[in-house]
Amino acid sequence: MPHDLFTNAGDVNREQHAPLAWKLRPRNLDEVVGQEHLTGDHGVIRAMLKGKVRSIILHGPAGTGKTTLARIVADKASLSFIELSAIDSGVKEVRAVAERAREQWNLHGRGTLLFLDEIHRFNRAQQDVLLPFVENGTLVLFGATTENPWISINRALLSRCLLLEVKVLNRAAIKAILDSAWERREIWWREEGRVEEGVFEQISAQVGGDGRFALALLEQMTLLADAKGERILDLSLLNQVINSSRHYHDRMGDMHYDITSAFIKSMRGSDPDAALYWFGRLLKGGTDPRYVMRRILVHAAEDVGLANPMALVVAQAAWTALESVGFPEARIPMAEAVLYIASSPKSNSVVQALAKLDEALEKYPQSEVPSYLRDSHYRSESSKTPYLYPHAYPGHYVAQAYLPSDVGDLTLYRATDQGLERDVKEYLQFLHRKVSD
Repeated sequence: MPHDLFTNAGDVNREQHAPLAWKLRPRNLDEVVGQEHLTGDHGVIRAMLKGKVRSIILHGPAGTGKTTLARIVADKASLSFIELSAIDSGVKEVRAVAERAREQWNLHGRGTLLFLDEIHRFNRAQQDVLLPFVENGTLVLFGATTENPWISINRALLSRCLLLEVKVLNRAAIKAILDSAWERREIWWREEGRVEEGVFEQISAQVGGDGRFALALLEQMTLLADAKGERILDLSLLNQVINSSRHYHDRMGDMHYDITSAFIKSMRGSDPDAALYWFGRLLKGGTDPRYVMRRILVHAAEDVGLANPMALVVAQAAWTALESVGFPEARIPMAEAVLYIASSPKSNSVVQALAKLDEALEKYPQSEVPSYLRDSHYRSESSKTPYLYPHAYPGHYVAQAYLPSDVGDLTLYRATDQGLERDVKEYLQFLHRKVSD
């Protein structure tokens, strides 16, 4: 749509009131900090701008420049830019964008770049709607996600896109962003403003690799300084701003993984108080509740296991509650699952059995199924060994070889004495004694 006088005036007004991160966003690849593997002389995105722009899934932490990269590519490749968020968009909006993209091709011979933020929030059916438009070149898709794309994005879409990691910004990159912003302070604050030595280093250490959050802290400091009639940004001012954001943590950086690790290890260590504390820190810091819930589900199976199989049931019930009633109501059943799991006896026998299974599969990849265990429709009539039906025998058990003959006496699972698994161990020992007798 062509811009008229009123549209241009509106854009200028919006720019003046936009957050600092938006005002100072990079306009070309040379201004992008911390993503040299993508934007440097040998970077994929820089090389792509010299040839054909392809669809991309950008995965990585928040505040590292995914949106910025998409905007720069669209601008430099002369593509129409459309931005959607999967949080508040669906199939209807995607089809509407595709129709506009067709019009761009037909009327102006110009392609369209669709930037779809939080693409992992689209379900499989919604992601499938994108496939034909990406496949036939109707539009170029730049999907952005903070989740593991191999889990959250379906394989059909991944196969049609380049998968590029946007890395967490290190402290040097964050400080470079702040230094650059400060050099241009006359356009967003005041030229005569001063900053105390060490402030930018402290911000860089606090934001966990999130450049957008670093600029937000800087902007909040200037607003607080204005309110106090001050012209210097010092550490005491920074501490006041940080205290108002004390629960923040980088959702994909080191602090995020450290808190997640502490959460899991506290459940594994049977400390319900610590587990609940780290659980609260994750949610308060803005972590997606589904991410937390996946960790709870895995832990229930991995570290509680057969010592208390109900742990997995409770965890699954909490997941269902999260999907059904949403957050924050689901915080209660989620906390119930955390406390139940942390307070349960622990066994990792399932994990150990799987490790031994992997070794066995490497050693015996093609062993034949014994003739009497084969499907009845295909079982050889010449089989001399009959299949023994366990329910036809006392105790519903009969000694019979179930492994291939060349595997021998293979033991993968060893039950522990932990919790309810003790009963499993005693039962298996009872069966073994029957065979021995």
